Amino acid sequence: MAWVRTVHEDDAEGVVARYYEGNRRSWGGVDNIIKAHSLVPNALRSLMTFYNGVMHGEGRLSLAQREMIAVTVSVHNRCHY
Repeated sequence: MAWVRTVHEDDAEGVVARYYEGNRRSWGGVDNIIKAHSLVPNALRSLMTFYNGVMHGEGRLSLAQREMIAVTVSVHNRCHY
């Protein structure tokens, strides 16, 4: 994602640093979608609130089912991310 300026992991502060660290604990790295929102912390906070609500909020679908829906939509949209 060289064409998108981001806050480097070593330079992250405040809310950006907290989201980076949480993502690193999850899988060992920081997702590009999180980095892409790093210059506008309020946008990053909104993204993560939305994501957590969709993927971990109340509902009858399991996390696995929610992930499968996300993968299916991505394939349909030809999104390889």
